[in-house]
Amino acid sequence: MAAVFWVALCGALLLLLLWRRARPAGSEGRAAVLVLGDLGRSPRMQYHALALARRGFHVAFVGYAGTKPHNDIIHNERIRIVHIPEHKIWQVGPKVFQYIAKVIVQIVQLFYMMLKIENPGYVLLQNPPGLPSIAVTWVVCFLQGSKLIIDWHNYGYTIMSLTHGDRHPLVWIAKWYEKLFGRLSDYNICVTSAMKEDLEVNCNIRAITLYDKPASFFKETPLNDQHQLFMKLSKDYVPFQARSVAEHIPPGDGNEKSAFTQRDVRSGQVTHCKDRPALLVSSTSWTEDEDFSILLKALEEYEHHVSDGTKLPPLVCVITGKGPLKEYYSELIATMHFKHIQICTPWLEAEDYPLLLGSADLGVCLHKSSSGLDLPMKVVDMFGCCLPVCAVHFKCLHELVKHEVNGLIFKDSSELAGQLKMLFWEFPTAEGKLNLFRRNLRTAKQLRWEESWEQTVFPLFSNN
Repeated sequence: MAAVFWVALCGALLLLLLWRRARPAGSEGRAAVLVLGDLGRSPRMQYHALALARRGFHVAFVGYAGTKPHNDIIHNERIRIVHIPEHKIWQVGPKVFQYIAKVIVQIVQLFYMMLKIENPGYVLLQNPPGLPSIAVTWVVCFLQGSKLIIDWHNYGYTIMSLTHGDRHPLVWIAKWYEKLFGRLSDYNICVTSAMKEDLEVNCNIRAITLYDKPASFFKETPLNDQHQLFMKLSKDYVPFQARSVAEHIPPGDGNEKSAFTQRDVRSGQVTHCKDRPALLVSSTSWTEDEDFSILLKALEEYEHHVSDGTKLPPLVCVITGKGPLKEYYSELIATMHFKHIQICTPWLEAEDYPLLLGSADLGVCLHKSSSGLDLPMKVVDMFGCCLPVCAVHFKCLHELVKHEVNGLIFKDSSELAGQLKMLFWEFPTAEGKLNLFRRNLRTAKQLRWEESWEQTVFPLFSNN
């Protein structure tokens, strides 16, 4: 039987080689951007697709359906979205067998979908998840004569270790797999200098660093746009409940008010409410690398101080995102009875999320890198909107968040609670560190994604 297997395998490889010789080489005018995940929740890969399309490439944007991508992706004539069918047949039996079945199904689906699309000259692959996408994509690139470029956002095996532990056999296999097949790529991109060094030292993989930068639509939100956003959100979320106060004003003169902005009906002018709550925003994928109990405990302590009559505003805390732990935290939030804090957990459309960040007073980031080598893109987006941030500490966070310059770094819930009290003291006065950080962000020369991509990544495509 073993002899038959190896003969069949060699025969299959020979047929593949002959088939490859018969196929035209990949076209340099076409590219595939591949995510073995939800396309709408992969902003960096969306930006890659848009940048390539802007440079004249015809782009196949390949991944799972689910969340709607940004409208710029949907309406771009040079970008074709190719959805990988998502089957749930592996959700039966022991977890190890479920995982093996899932990988096998993904291999077949991915191989079929990649061979189905028109030959790309380049395939830009997101890692993680890299199992099985790196190996399958490398085979497809070999057969089609395409260049494989891996964009390393993190390591898949370190994410798996959060659930299974460092010594689990699946984690060992994933680590070996990533190191081995990662070396087969033609080019590599990574998100931090620390990751670039680690890839070279521990994996013998050379990469260029493309820091996450905010896209051009991440900016401070004008008051009129803030007002429209809160009116829209008020239809679904109680914390944004718009309330008319016309009954308090003579006929012909009134205003429409939200929790954060107000519009004078006569002039149409929108201004901030003076005695408004502070708007705190966090975004998450609700996974194990973000411990939201830290924020909830900090909010409990903040609530206690507001109740004591200190000069602190009430808070509206908006936590956006989708993910496996959302239900757990939603149930926990439901048990918390705040008088001065309102928490909501919406999923926002891609066009509304930048508007929310540009309207907020403070961002909170609870991302703790599983490898300690990647940086939270949510903070990048917040900085693009000149939104100061409080971020939980991990190894290379200093590459992005400058403590006491553009935000604050904390280590536990008690430290975060102290920072919230300090930043929101006598809110919304112009004095204080919250506005100092915002002024620093406004005056800093922030390179945007488009410019950074042109300088760093485009040469990989233009030199070939």
